Amino acid sequence: MSTMKFCRECNNILYPREDREQKVLLYACRNCDHQEVADNNCVYRNEVHHSADERTQVLQDVASDPTLPRTKAVRCARCKHGEAVFFQATARGEEGMTLFFVCCNPNCGYRWRD
Repeated sequence: MSTMKFCRECNNILYPREDREQKVLLYACRNCDHQEVADNNCVYRNEVHHSADERTQVLQDVASDPTLPRTKAVRCARCKHGEAVFFQATARGEEGMTLFFVCCNPNCGYRWRD
């Protein structure tokens, strides 16, 4: 991954720029005419690391999402609440789509699949 680069002439920041004729990535100064060929084609990289707690919280938060469909045709096996949010997603290690349900009881948040 590249780090911030600075101009050797005036110490201002160098910005990525494409040389379309030579088809190379350059770092160029906007203050003077200095430019240099990039040693790596990666200009920016954003790595997102999730913990298990974050993933669990996302699934519990779907119950309060007003854009997801709700049903009263199922009952939660844990608290017997009569309303659930449902959505389709791919299950880990399985092919095709799976129907997931999340209990709308704010004290429960139990999730199951059909």
